[in-house]
Amino acid sequence: MTSIIILGAGECGGRAALALRERGFDGAITLVGAEDHAPYERPPLSKDGIAAGAEPRFIASPADYAAQNIDLRLGVSVTAIDRVSRMVDLSDGVRLPYTKLLLATGARPRPLPAFESGAPRLLSLRTHADAQRIRRHLSPESRIAILGGGFIGLELAAAARSLGASVILLEGMPRILSRGVPADVAEVVASRHAAEGVEIICNARVDELIAADDAVRIALSDGRVINANILVVGIGSLPNVELAADAGLLIDNGIAVDRRLRTSDPDIFAAGDCCSFPLYVYGDRRVRLESWRSAQEQALIAAANLLGAEEVVATVPWFWSDQYDLTLQVAGLSAGSRRSVRRDLGNGAFIIFDLDEAGRLLSASGIGPGNAVAREIRLAEMLIAAGKSLDPEALASPNIRLKALLAA
Repeated sequence: MTSIIILGAGECGGRAALALRERGFDGAITLVGAEDHAPYERPPLSKDGIAAGAEPRFIASPADYAAQNIDLRLGVSVTAIDRVSRMVDLSDGVRLPYTKLLLATGARPRPLPAFESGAPRLLSLRTHADAQRIRRHLSPESRIAILGGGFIGLELAAAARSLGASVILLEGMPRILSRGVPADVAEVVASRHAAEGVEIICNARVDELIAADDAVRIALSDGRVINANILVVGIGSLPNVELAADAGLLIDNGIAVDRRLRTSDPDIFAAGDCCSFPLYVYGDRRVRLESWRSAQEQALIAAANLLGAEEVVATVPWFWSDQYDLTLQVAGLSAGSRRSVRRDLGNGAFIIFDLDEAGRLLSASGIGPGNAVAREIRLAEMLIAAGKSLDPEALASPNIRLKALLAA
């Protein structure tokens, strides 16, 4: 009997399993996850998961998977992949055969180099359990330190302030959001956090870290010493590639796959945060995306191709972040930009467009209250996908509709 095993019960793995059934696959499907929870969405963890202590936002309930005859195995991990015999070994001693395999193993928080992890006051955020641990330390009487000024660190800072905690955020680079977000946008975010009472220290270098049972002491290279109830480390993530590497699959900034998410073994696919792939829209430049939308889209593509389709990853990357009353959205990738132009939308909202030397739009980064930039960013996605050369002055002018540029 045909058997498809999905390793990793996160957003990507859970949606892929359901998509297989939606496409009419009637063979065996086994979905294996190390967490005790059914697949859930991770973006809310740094928002309502912290601010409101919300329960996970499940993709489907265990009963839904059972109704679809999907064997959902939670609280177990995979210890090995045997490509010769087409078997996977689980941590509970079970050995399962597969016809096709999907690796949706995700990523894990990047550890803080040279400092011991596992201390009760040295935390990271990846799972629902992580969010619960962090929230227990947040109150008007607490002081939280965050290392890392990316999306996760800043969203966590906003959530902590909503609970009354004092927040100090340490960023090693000269500014926050230095990866893929223009300086003008980052400045708005930094100012908004400052207005909420968050202290941001850039160019921060940690010389010494003492994580005791009841507090954390952080000594910076400039002589400042920070005392906090907890330190949350948010300095990026590492793709979970160990299983694939041990099985002899090609690794290149993640599990290397082709346009169709196929690994170096034609019967094994990979999708989501764990894989790198050639992105068609950017001339097959190999990228690895950690994105809610990317996980969803790749789940559907992987499911189709596991069943013999030849769909390719061709969508424009898209990211978003909610902080206080602001929403930040980014479409595309800015690497290779030769010129940037700004379009003001009113009420403090604006978009920065990055273009290459031929005038093709590479990325658009917008920020504003609520959904102020959502429509324009969606149109920018379509312009990026179209690959058109555009007039920078037309992009900058709020009097010229992006829809008109798309139709031209």
